[in-house]
Amino acid sequence: MRRVILPICLLLGACVPGHYNEMPTRAAMQQESTMPPMKSFSAPRPLPPQRSNRDIQRDFLDLSFQLESGRMLQHLSRFEGPITVQVTGRPPLTLIPDLNRLLHRLRTEAGIDISRVSDSGANITIEAVSRDDIRRSLPKAACFVVPNISRLSQYRAARNTRLTDWSQLKERKKIAIFVPSDSSPQEVRDCLHEELAQALGPLNDLYRLSDSVFNDDNVHAVLTGFDMLVLRTYYAPELRSGMSRREVEARLPGILSRLHPAGDHVAPRFAGSTPRAWIEAIQTALGPGSLPNQRRLAAQDALRIAKAVGWTDHRRAFSHFALGRITQASDPDYAQDQFVAAEQFYKRTPGTDLHRAYSAAQLAAYAVSQGRGEDALMLLGAHLGTAERYENAALLATLMMLRAEALDLSGRVSEAQSIRLDSLGWARYGYGADWAVRAKLREVTALSPLKGPNG
Repeated sequence: MRRVILPICLLLGACVPGHYNEMPTRAAMQQESTMPPMKSFSAPRPLPPQRSNRDIQRDFLDLSFQLESGRMLQHLSRFEGPITVQVTGRPPLTLIPDLNRLLHRLRTEAGIDISRVSDSGANITIEAVSRDDIRRSLPKAACFVVPNISRLSQYRAARNTRLTDWSQLKERKKIAIFVPSDSSPQEVRDCLHEELAQALGPLNDLYRLSDSVFNDDNVHAVLTGFDMLVLRTYYAPELRSGMSRREVEARLPGILSRLHPAGDHVAPRFAGSTPRAWIEAIQTALGPGSLPNQRRLAAQDALRIAKAVGWTDHRRAFSHFALGRITQASDPDYAQDQFVAAEQFYKRTPGTDLHRAYSAAQLAAYAVSQGRGEDALMLLGAHLGTAERYENAALLATLMMLRAEALDLSGRVSEAQSIRLDSLGWARYGYGADWAVRAKLREVTALSPLKGPNG
């Protein structure tokens, strides 16, 4: 299992978190910066699941008894008893505080007995290594998790053997997570959330989930209310390691009624399965290693499949969004049409506030580039609050920078200066190095006809 790199999927231009040739080292972060202090989020505010327990039961089974490759699992595997976590390697300064915050959430929201220890021999080892080391092991991975080892050097010898085969597990006892030591703070934190969740619980990702990190679209950065419910269910006393799908399925209705009683009174909204052809098209369009023409053809293919299947949910919206993102540089008017279409489908789909915030960033950027400051302000609206609720500092900083440009265009210069300065603290967490923050600021500033090449 791994967090896959989708380098052009989410934000405006080339400055996407975690994919720079240079990111801040521990020594560099300790040096005095000319930027405002790095900002951090306050108490988590996850939204509770809004879906039917019947839908959640199906999601739980598909997440827990299948791998991302499509291979079926015969047994539920989990840790039995208290779980310990240790950190090794060269962790960046923000890793331990972010990990402590995550472990607190797992204890309080998911009811998992998990704690960080300094001794060797922990159940879960988080090793911070360079991105180059990670990609030498898995070229398309930003981070990944493996059973039955504790060091990256062991993985190279054990790869593709029974030792690291998830399907052989009936009970989890030792797992390693490999995260980058030289990426932005947000990228490291996102890896912690996704990989620790999969080390503890489900091993699959489902594109049909709009409200979960168990989705390869990478829209959600931190564990959601739905994710915590899934993990709480995974460690319910009614379940145990080694159970079959049928045994788990028989117990799920009672477990979900106890843990999520509101879900018994919500009508199910059956979401069809996601064709493998669509998944592969999206991965080609947005993943690393594809040529520009290959990306566009793959994005068009994904949209064609979405239309043929008859989707009207967030997957149809994401197909439009991906095509807009691919064509933004070569055909901005066409890309704008795709972002508008994405917004229309997102608006009809419950639980897509964060997705809409990404669309708003693209639509507002286009409005700013045309000198329509008031339109951009209207488009941004409440999305800054959404980015903050979902703890996405990179998105929040980008939205704030766009708002500053829109305010400038509207003649509200002092407000623009204030919000632009405020954005930099969030950008330091989302983008990392000071030079990367400045690059993002220049990118957004250049959109404005007052300041761009022709301004």
